[in-house]
Amino acid sequence: MGKTAEKKNRVLDIFYRGMKGESLSVGKIADEYGVSTKSISRDINEIKNFLSDNRDLVGNTELKYSSSSKSYYLEFENFLLSRELMAIMKMMVGCRAFSKMEMLKLLSKLKNFISYHDREMMERLLAREMYHYKEVGHDCKSVIESIWQLTRCIHNRIEISVTYYKMDRKLVERRIRPIAITFSDYYFYLIAYRGDKEDWKPLYYRVDRIVHIVEHRTRFTIDKDHDFDEGELRNKIQFMCPGEYRRIKFEYQGPSVQAILDKLPTARMVDVKGDVKIIEAETYGTGVNMFLLSQGSMVKALEPESLVEEMKAEVEKVARLYDLFVKEGCENRSE
Repeated sequence: MGKTAEKKNRVLDIFYRGMKGESLSVGKIADEYGVSTKSISRDINEIKNFLSDNRDLVGNTELKYSSSSKSYYLEFENFLLSRELMAIMKMMVGCRAFSKMEMLKLLSKLKNFISYHDREMMERLLAREMYHYKEVGHDCKSVIESIWQLTRCIHNRIEISVTYYKMDRKLVERRIRPIAITFSDYYFYLIAYRGDKEDWKPLYYRVDRIVHIVEHRTRFTIDKDHDFDEGELRNKIQFMCPGEYRRIKFEYQGPSVQAILDKLPTARMVDVKGDVKIIEAETYGTGVNMFLLSQGSMVKALEPESLVEEMKAEVEKVARLYDLFVKEGCENRSE
């Protein structure tokens, strides 16, 4: 390889290492390549000139010098940094939505974008989590492949038939019009309208329970009145339990009102009475009941009346179960 080619490869290597977040020490790089520090400084200047002359291509990317570490570093806006990749990978592992093999493949690919100096640290931090990683149960072969196929069908407005395991494990087939995919509490959900009639009530299917997808030649259109906003749904639904829209109000007297506001994105505190906070929220369905019940005596439903009655009925049902448990325990001890 000629000197010109060697220099080009060296400049590209330095630039690539900077992209991956490495600190670029002129002295260390000169030692690695067996060249003078002046040569590496010229390489650095070439990269600086390239970035300056190609703002339309690289944006505000700059090669800056840090006096504390006596090295250069690449500051850019359009690439993921090691710290950003770490946050993404931690979040992916925590969601448990993919099979262990799919997760390992994804992490392996993302690690290639991490700087050489940070890779060992990140692998060590993720190793224990992946050793104990427990995926949620899947019926489909690949959640990722299913999501991609469904995404294409949504984009191209293709009617499909899905073979699907219901909650009671009954296997059914449905012809539907796919309109959105969303993620909630460990699972990806397909949102669709019926394909056999003009029924605009959204249906929810867990993607991991879809075992087969057939794409039909039929295309569909959706008018503006029935267009679907998955962002709004995500803010107003809990545990993907379908149902009617309603505005609710409840009292909360627990240690962290912020946790309640975070869990219910539409929630807002409308009043404070001593230690009691009055909270209103817009919701769909009865999934919010399960969340409020999980707060125990820290929550008291106020409005609407239907919510109050539902909460009372559930609390009474739980109380009867415990009364029966205590009664049976006493009878067993008396024997």
